[in-house]
Amino acid sequence: MTQISALLVGGPTLHLTYAGLSFLTDPTFDEPGDYPGPITLYKFTGPAVPASAPGAIDVVLLSHDQHDDNLDHAGRELLPVVPLVLGTADSATRIPQVTGLAPWQQHRIGAVTITAVPALHGPEGAEALSGAVTGFVLEAEGESTVYVSGDNASVDVVREIAGRFPRIDVAVLFAGAANVGRFGDADLTLNARTALEAAEVLSDAVIVPVHAEGWFHFSETRERLIGMFAYAGRSDRLRVLTAGERTTIG
Repeated sequence: MTQISALLVGGPTLHLTYAGLSFLTDPTFDEPGDYPGPITLYKFTGPAVPASAPGAIDVVLLSHDQHDDNLDHAGRELLPVVPLVLGTADSATRIPQVTGLAPWQQHRIGAVTITAVPALHGPEGAEALSGAVTGFVLEAEGESTVYVSGDNASVDVVREIAGRFPRIDVAVLFAGAANVGRFGDADLTLNARTALEAAEVLSDAVIVPVHAEGWFHFSETRERLIGMFAYAGRSDRLRVLTAGERTTIG
């Protein structure tokens, strides 16, 4: 089993080396700024490293393209030079570089099998406003199994995924309790409490929280998530990354 190297760029953007390949989640490399739209998003923190820092990327795992905090201007400019960009079928209709996958559909590259898994970007029925979102599971013989949640707020969805993949070793959970007021108090991503619930569902998986800082619409701090795990006696499950510092996560 080879070690998984991780570099947190910031927000949802994480570079992983896995089974000899280079993966990047939801590319966001813009500097701080505003993103006008039906709901204006405000970015406070720029990337910890430039887009060139991770080196050549073999695969981009794109949870969705419809929100700037998951795919920004600089992230879009990166896509044409990446050999494989996996995302939702909806994203593939908007971005030529995207290979769209339906939930549970698989794509193989090198020794790695990538499975698209469900994600719910808000409460039940959120898709009508939030759009389609996907997560991913990475598997390779003799390697750890990695789950990347994408912008998922549902513990029930995590439970369904764990039922199909009973041995998830590393779980990259998009947290921060994103909330733009569209669904009242219902969050668009995991919050500290539901992230802890998801961790319990995922048995012994190492939990790597991302997408938990740097934007105005995150309604909880990363420190709250860390505290939630600490008060529950689960700090040993948590691997909190420092943006810009490469580390081993599994």
